[in-house]
Amino acid sequence: MIKKILIVSIFFLMTVPAVQAQKRKIQRIDREVQERVFIPKGQWMTGGSVSYSEHEEDNLNFLVLKDFEALGYDFKVSPYVGYFFRDNMAAGLRFTYSRNYLDLGNADVDLGDLTLSFKDLYYLEHKYSVSGFLRTYMPIGRSKIFGLFNEVRLTYSYGEGKNSTGSGTEYDGTYQKTNSLQIGIAPGLTAFVTNFAAVEVSMDVMGFDFKWVEQQTNQIETGKRRTSSGNFKINLFSINIGMTFYL
Repeated sequence: MIKKILIVSIFFLMTVPAVQAQKRKIQRIDREVQERVFIPKGQWMTGGSVSYSEHEEDNLNFLVLKDFEALGYDFKVSPYVGYFFRDNMAAGLRFTYSRNYLDLGNADVDLGDLTLSFKDLYYLEHKYSVSGFLRTYMPIGRSKIFGLFNEVRLTYSYGEGKNSTGSGTEYDGTYQKTNSLQIGIAPGLTAFVTNFAAVEVSMDVMGFDFKWVEQQTNQIETGKRRTSSGNFKINLFSINIGMTFYL
């Protein structure tokens, strides 16, 4: 009798967790993410972002930096277009052109017993990128003005650049070509300012980057470099602000 009671108890203990797990699996929480339409199917979206910054330093002294002389700028423009093939889901293309320039005339780094000097450094690069993206939207609560989105991107980039040091007979220059492939995720926030226009803010938070660089120095020496990296952190310098129009 005691043996039968033990067998029944063991069977009961083994059955109850399985039944509870099955109940938990069936009774999932319905978050109604797809039931609230923020952007309806059939709409087109187009927009872009532009950024430009310029700096000029003349005999600047700051902390360990002495007699700093430089001139440079950064320019970037990124238009895009997409189509909503489902409610709150869009697919599209993005094109980006960026240009970076720096002319460093002089820079002395005073470290006490050691002083480092840099003169006549020049750098110029321009890059073209094309991206395919898939974007999903979700309204904040029941709002029709504010919403969240997440964008998955696959990007190919091609760039050309040159850098040099010295001047006159002591000139050393390098020309390079860069090819890169990126897979990334960029969540963001959108806010409608009219019925057909919205301001968007996004940030790159996760991705993989594969890069191939070919260099040629003084038209004689050649070099290659290949890098791969994964990014799983928030980068405050990757914040993008732009306008989007819904047609």
